[in-house]
Amino acid sequence: MQNLSAKYGKTLNLDKLTSYCPGCGHGIVTRLVAEAIETLGIRERAIAIVGIGCGGFSHHYMDVDAIEATHGRSPSFAVGYKLCRPDNIVFTYCGDGDSCAIGLGDLMHAANKGMPITSIMVNNSVFGMTGGQMSPTTLDGQVTATTLKGRDVTWQGYPLLVPEMMREMPGVKYLARESVATPKHIMHAKKSIQKAFECQVKGLGYSFVEVIVPCPTGLKKSVQDSYKWCSEEMLGYFKPQVFKSEME
Repeated sequence: MQNLSAKYGKTLNLDKLTSYCPGCGHGIVTRLVAEAIETLGIRERAIAIVGIGCGGFSHHYMDVDAIEATHGRSPSFAVGYKLCRPDNIVFTYCGDGDSCAIGLGDLMHAANKGMPITSIMVNNSVFGMTGGQMSPTTLDGQVTATTLKGRDVTWQGYPLLVPEMMREMPGVKYLARESVATPKHIMHAKKSIQKAFECQVKGLGYSFVEVIVPCPTGLKKSVQDSYKWCSEEMLGYFKPQVFKSEME
């Protein structure tokens, strides 16, 4: 703990106990975001706009200013804040439920505006906080609290591929999907999250990183099995890749 405090103490709030469930991927993503902010030296200018859900706890563990937005509206809050304080580094941190259900319209319009804002979307394929119900990213055939026989795409639709929806937007300058399913994936995610913030620091345009994570509680699996399922099932549909990197 002492060494971590010396390295990341300015950004990570190490005095607080986490409320994330054991094995939750949010803990890893929160750390990667904090490391990117610290590496780039932007903590004093960083402002987090968090959504409703487990992602809404992320700012509790980072020593940055934050706004808790109404459900699904984090991108719109971020646009408003950036217009008022263009020199600050504004990022949203939300789950797939908040981003892709009630918040999908706000997210797409914020991306299409092309303003220099950074969005981190943590996708665990369920509504984790409220009991593991089907979310817009639940996989075909996946059993959840509200799809006891598995999601049926013939009447419940297909899991949303959000980066693919943004790919042709000219204002989106950095666009990636990453994961924390394995140590190798975590290292790739670390690079993409930092590049997304760099994109904003350079004032190039909108940047977005989707991070595929397990939710042991929502999936009703052990930590080990949830990471295995994330690696074998989720990454087969949500393929990690960098879609756009217009960083010059």
